Amino acid sequence: MRISTNWLQEWIAVEDDAQTLGDRLTMAGLEVDALEPAAPEFSGVVVAEITACERHPEADRLQLCTVNAGEETFQIVCGAPNARQGLKAPLATVGGVLPGGMKIKRAKLRGVESFGMLCSARELGLSEDAAGLMELPADAPVGQDLREYLALDDMVIEVDLTPNRSDCLGVAGVAREVSALTGKPVQAPSFSAPAPQHQDEIAIQLDAPEACPRYVGQIVRGVNPQAPTPLWMQERLRRAGVRSLGPIVDVTNYVMLELGQPMHAFDLAKIDGGIRVRMATAGEKLELLNGDTVELDNETLVIADHSRAHALAGVMGGECGSVGDATRDILLESAFFSPLAIAGRARRYGLHTDSSHRFERGVDPALQRQAIDRAAQLIVEIAGGAPGPVCEAASDAHLPKPLVVRLRRQRIGHLLGMEIPDERVEAILSALGLTVTAVEEGWDVTVPAFRFDIALEVDLIEELARVWGYDRIPVRRTATPLAIAPQPEGKVALSRLRDTLITRGYQEAITYSFVEPALQAQLDPEQEPLPLANPLSADLAVMRTSLWPGLAKALLYNQNRQHERVRLFETGLRFRGRLDGLAQERLLAGIVAGNQLPEQWAGEVRPVDFFDVKGDLEALFAASGEPESYRFEPETHPALHPGQSARIYRGEQPVGWLGAIHPEVQRELDLAGRSFVFELDLEALTRARVPQFSPLSKFPSIRRDLAVLVDEDVSAAAIEGCVRRAGGELLKDVVLFDVYRGKGVPQGQKSLAMGLILQESSRTLTDQDVDGLIQQVVSRLSLDLGAVLRE
Repeated sequence: MRISTNWLQEWIAVEDDAQTLGDRLTMAGLEVDALEPAAPEFSGVVVAEITACERHPEADRLQLCTVNAGEETFQIVCGAPNARQGLKAPLATVGGVLPGGMKIKRAKLRGVESFGMLCSARELGLSEDAAGLMELPADAPVGQDLREYLALDDMVIEVDLTPNRSDCLGVAGVAREVSALTGKPVQAPSFSAPAPQHQDEIAIQLDAPEACPRYVGQIVRGVNPQAPTPLWMQERLRRAGVRSLGPIVDVTNYVMLELGQPMHAFDLAKIDGGIRVRMATAGEKLELLNGDTVELDNETLVIADHSRAHALAGVMGGECGSVGDATRDILLESAFFSPLAIAGRARRYGLHTDSSHRFERGVDPALQRQAIDRAAQLIVEIAGGAPGPVCEAASDAHLPKPLVVRLRRQRIGHLLGMEIPDERVEAILSALGLTVTAVEEGWDVTVPAFRFDIALEVDLIEELARVWGYDRIPVRRTATPLAIAPQPEGKVALSRLRDTLITRGYQEAITYSFVEPALQAQLDPEQEPLPLANPLSADLAVMRTSLWPGLAKALLYNQNRQHERVRLFETGLRFRGRLDGLAQERLLAGIVAGNQLPEQWAGEVRPVDFFDVKGDLEALFAASGEPESYRFEPETHPALHPGQSARIYRGEQPVGWLGAIHPEVQRELDLAGRSFVFELDLEALTRARVPQFSPLSKFPSIRRDLAVLVDEDVSAAAIEGCVRRAGGELLKDVVLFDVYRGKGVPQGQKSLAMGLILQESSRTLTDQDVDGLIQQVVSRLSLDLGAVLRE
């Protein structure tokens, strides 16, 4: 929203300069993005009148103009096609400076001297129009400085309004905000609606009153659409960022910028019968003013007559009803459209207009009559014409109703930490257009319909805080007790487990708790399903005993839509029957298929394997603070590949499964490629070791590497556990860095190489200490696992 400070001064006496006013608006929540002058710097330019014109003796396209500049008359050589006797235009006198630093000097053009320069609007930085001289009104005072005449020593404030402050999308709304900030009263420019000069009315029919509960129209006959828009209005539109297009359109734009009410004008001769505000028919076509033809759907509101649609309601008019040079009679439109009816419609058709910007945020539902009166008054003054009576159709049941909100004095102090005097509370709210009635505990505040953002007591307190000044709210150290942690230290938050998987490329899924009996039997055949008495469908007939069926269906769904790399996880309940009723257990489960990494330039991608998914689970286990308490033991599960399945234990407690889906099950489910699944008991997974403080040792650590031969069926986890038990407190970490099978290793055995990190907190370890501990570890491995130290 761009607003001229001079225009704002018409509504409220602002004593602050533009910078101070901008700062105050920003602190009040209306963020000022930019302050810029209304016109670039130039000097020595005055209002002048061409008193005579004759052809240049040496150039067909140049004219010799005698120009009256007030106190003096000058000879000016000019090439503008519209230079003529009697025209008033800006004259840059000798010594003057134009935008960009160009200094005006006496010049000789084709042998004839010129004492200055008649200017176009583009040369003065006031427009992109360079077609000819800037034409000034006939009553422009000759000799007056142009900056003074056009009030160009003005500032434009650009406010970046949040979507909830649609009430400030007009000069009137901003003036209301400034009034609340400064205490100055709003003094709206006075105007009177023109008296009707004929009794012609337009019939208005609201077929969609919930989308358009009020529509106001007025016929104005005998207008002159080629009349010039006054320069003062062109300048105000320019400073607001709106291009002048002609008197009728300029007036509707001016009223929108002034009051915040978008308007439209139709050529009355192109309207068949009356106005119908209705929903479009699917497939209906409409050519818009921008030249585009759109195909409408039945959720789009249109302004139509008895034959066809003439406008996208609240967005843009149609070419079929547009005002042109031949127009003599017009229909002015001023309507209230529900924000829900307009929101998204402009984007649906690739449009964004000043009207849609306002209507989708909400306009004042009581503003339509005032806006049409203002527009009719300006059109009659500028383009002539005879206005008729104002016609209105309204559905009161669908219009927004004023809301009454109780504001408690005590609540203000509680939320802001300070008291605001009662008289200031009432003055601030009243200045913002709210009606305040005092009651014992505070006030009953009637919120006007144009403040769509105020519905609760806290909204009113926010209004008080921003107008009173956030910088005036005292800074105090919090006196509230520290909040209790959402999880005890002995628990791992479920959100942390989710985040761990998400950072490793998983996406969370939510599937039904009811599944297909056949699918359940394939993935968890050992559990008896619990049938539903009244299933929604045959595909959802039993309660799940595992999360795998839902995840398998989700994987298939994604693969059928060409998603080759899928990594899903889910947290939820499984249901199992028992003698004393129904058991519900919380699980974390996942399914993985496709490549281990997304396609990339840095190297070849490979399919995901068992150990990739095992690594994902180990990252989960690390969150417990006791990753070493988990181990994977080879065991078989009917739904898993017999050579790639493992039971997961925490200590001696089984807590889940990991493995590749059995090839037969894979074929029956029609899954592409190899797929891996896991399922974990959440109760066990969320148990964490309470952190214990221990100081960092000041003494160096020592690493010793061991390579041992063990049978193939001995797991690395079993070896690591045995080493940790034997190493005691001096052993800080165990790192498995090599597994070898081949030459020098007997058939049926493997070689595992480990790095042992040893450290004492109170002294430096000696070779004797280390050797003794290594011997102790080797002996324990030999006794417990039959391991032999590899030479």
